[in-house]
Amino acid sequence: MIMNEAGLGATLRAWRDRLTPAAVGLPRGGTRRANGLRREELAALAGISVDYVVRLEQGRVTTPSAQVVAALARALQLTHAERDHLYRLAHLEPPADGQISHHIPPGMNRVLARLGDAAVGVFAADWQLIWWNRPWAALLGDPSPTPPALRNFARDTFPVDDHTPRLAQWPVTSDAGDLVESAVVADLRRATGRFPGDRGLARLIKDLTAGNERFAQLWRAGAVGTHREDHKIVAHPMVGPIEVDCDVMRDGDEDLKVVILTAAPGTDDDTKMRLALVAGVPDPAFD
Repeated sequence: MIMNEAGLGATLRAWRDRLTPAAVGLPRGGTRRANGLRREELAALAGISVDYVVRLEQGRVTTPSAQVVAALARALQLTHAERDHLYRLAHLEPPADGQISHHIPPGMNRVLARLGDAAVGVFAADWQLIWWNRPWAALLGDPSPTPPALRNFARDTFPVDDHTPRLAQWPVTSDAGDLVESAVVADLRRATGRFPGDRGLARLIKDLTAGNERFAQLWRAGAVGTHREDHKIVAHPMVGPIEVDCDVMRDGDEDLKVVILTAAPGTDDDTKMRLALVAGVPDPAFD
């Protein structure tokens, strides 16, 4: 009985029950039998099906993939110790020190939930998109249909084999131009110093160096730095072009990058952003 109550399914239920909708930026709304998240809310936050959450909690699935475990840990706002415990319950090795983390600490989760209508995406040290909110999806298109391996800003910036950008579902142009390219490469080189043993990062740099001459040229320059800010124009298919400021904030421990897109208050662009949020998420402009 003790083992059943401490198993994967029971532990997931306990963590889901303790997390309020407000903590993840959801309206409380409707009649609830408990204060915690509903299964469908957890499924949406983790990017998995409700049926899969049910099977996990009922013990019919006991060996989820590392990708699913990482997504559940983020959605449930687990501490590092809790995240590692979840990996072990799923019969997986927790991420080792020196590897790039896709985990968002609870404190950052609380801040993200309070950012209101700002479009926010969280990227790992290798520019992998690991979290986004509803305004981000409304402004740029929902990244959910895009395979996780392609949700990477560096791969979008330096396409290989005619790869079509997949983070934004419609065209986005930058005022900074070449400066953004240089900043992304310098940031990746910085990441290799912090995470020298991360195989995913090494594979990313190998792919881009071999497949994109512009990346290879900038990589050979050896610059080390970070990407901080930009000004972009989003060609939104429903409300027209929207000019936004792009600011990048960092979490020092995990080297996570919080990208915030906002329009100047009181401008037509601000109105368009609000209209985009009300309109919902249009269909992607390309497959």
